[in-house]
Amino acid sequence: MAAEDTPEPDKPAGTDEEGARAKLFTKWDITEIEYRDPSTERYITVTPIAHTMGRHASKQFKKSEISIVERLTNRLMQTEENTGKKQKALQIVRDAFDIIHERTEENPVQVLVRAVENAAPREETVRLKYGGISVPKAVDVAPQRRVDQALKFIADGAQKASYKTGKPAAEGLAQQLIGASNYDVQAYPISQKEEKERVAAAAR
Repeated sequence: MAAEDTPEPDKPAGTDEEGARAKLFTKWDITEIEYRDPSTERYITVTPIAHTMGRHASKQFKKSEISIVERLTNRLMQTEENTGKKQKALQIVRDAFDIIHERTEENPVQVLVRAVENAAPREETVRLKYGGISVPKAVDVAPQRRVDQALKFIADGAQKASYKTGKPAAEGLAQQLIGASNYDVQAYPISQKEEKERVAAAAR
């Protein structure tokens, strides 16, 4: 009688392959991300998937279900050089995360979350018309818009830091994320947030 094939032993839970699938870019752990701002926590989603192919694009208010990393990537595409180049933008984010880890020895996903929380403005101004006169009025910013504004500031800061400066885009992005996560008022995202809140305070 032919010898029976020896069954392969079951792989233990948490193998390298499974662990890689659960990590962003197969490298960064997302299971222990800390949130300091409870108002924006619901709108900062962290998942191991950085490219959902726009599956939530046609549904109102569903963008908050997309990973914050993908939302940052999409913001980076809103420039003349990167328009529609998702893979290029993703590579910029990957390289920026490597730079952040090298400089801070922190999880770059945690740095991103902290940067978004710090750069999210709490107040802004709207214009109200009384007769023929426009009057600025300070209003609180909705949590989802706060996250949107923070991502815009970060992407704009990365573009300004790298455009015509000879500095790689990943370097510029890493610089903005580290500065915003440390609440450095010299960083573009924090300076823009402070400016918005300053104008709103004057319009109260």
